[in-house]
Amino acid sequence: MSQQPRRVLMVAYHFPPVAGSSGIQRTLRLVQHLPALGWQPLVLTASVRAYERTSPDLEGDVPNGTVVRRAFALDSARHLALLGRYPKALARPDRWMTWRFDAVRHGLTMVRQLRPQAIWSTYPIATAHVIGAELQRRTGLPWIADFRDPMAQDGYPEDPVTWRHFERIERRAVLAAACSTFTTPSAAADYRERYPQAAGRIHLLENGYDDPSFAGVCGDEAPLVPGAVTLVHSGVIYPSERDPTQLMIALRRLHEAGRITPERLRLRFRAPVSVELLESLAVKHDVGAYIELLPPVPYRVALKEMQAADGLLVMQASNCNAQIPAKVYEYIRAGRPTLGLTDLAGDTADVLRRAGFTHLAPLESADAIAQILERFLADLAAGRAPLARDEVVRSSSRHARSEAFAQLLESVIQ
Repeated sequence: MSQQPRRVLMVAYHFPPVAGSSGIQRTLRLVQHLPALGWQPLVLTASVRAYERTSPDLEGDVPNGTVVRRAFALDSARHLALLGRYPKALARPDRWMTWRFDAVRHGLTMVRQLRPQAIWSTYPIATAHVIGAELQRRTGLPWIADFRDPMAQDGYPEDPVTWRHFERIERRAVLAAACSTFTTPSAAADYRERYPQAAGRIHLLENGYDDPSFAGVCGDEAPLVPGAVTLVHSGVIYPSERDPTQLMIALRRLHEAGRITPERLRLRFRAPVSVELLESLAVKHDVGAYIELLPPVPYRVALKEMQAADGLLVMQASNCNAQIPAKVYEYIRAGRPTLGLTDLAGDTADVLRRAGFTHLAPLESADAIAQILERFLADLAAGRAPLARDEVVRSSSRHARSEAFAQLLESVIQ
């Protein structure tokens, strides 16, 4: 008689059909890979009305038969605002605080009916950890708190009351959970220092790329922009964490020096969200002819564009040294040269160096960006810009990360 798979209750806001966040990939790919590793995922997520944007393109990636329960949730900014304003209390710890109440009810029903052996909840929606903590308290099941990135940081959240909410949630999670996971070495090390009594229960579980999503996806033979080198940044541009100001200044300096021309170079920002910021900076520094701002596309179309690019662009400011954009792992798999504009002492620079990429410069320095961009373009033209190392590509897959997560689940239920 075959052994029945064990079950894990997974509390995650980001799940198909939500669109606009790479955070969906972490939960979705665990849900895909866990069944083959002996674990049946039970997904507890938010009602679709809570999502600001939706897209059907990843719904087909959810395995048939997956248990998915959606709890009532509202977005305070859209559903509880009057004349565009809403009380700050309705956005603490986040705009989806209403999700908590029905999610706990659904979660308790799922525990009673489906008998999971463990609970998992995932940030960056802090309410997910509020739900996970309450379910752990009321059921006694072992709980894995997946932080991905740090919660309460210096200066973030800016609102001091919200910061105290974050600090209280993270403290309860780290101390009550059977273990906590982070996506970068620096974040894990920081939390071991913050909570030495839980240091042995804090683990690294990096992001990765989904290899099946790349299957059959090849870059077009035709260049993205005929006659020009096209560098692609795929994903959100944050005004602080990925501030493009110094990049625009560097473009202007190279243009005035005659080192680049719009006919030979394009920077394509795919689904940047901060369109007005990019447009205003491009106008201010008179580099609009170099910039392409394009809307979101389905996930696999975005992967195809990465593979068709001449080069890929990573942007991460020094205030995020303990974070690594999830997109970096897709860049590693895409097999294209990559330019990293990030603090050389941060985790993003470290993972790029380990992958074999050598063109790195701090995002905050226009001088350094101008120098490294010119060298990157020269190395692309000469065919000597490095690609990611094969061993790093193999070890960075979501399947490998899911195997590590399954082992963690095994350890917490022992």
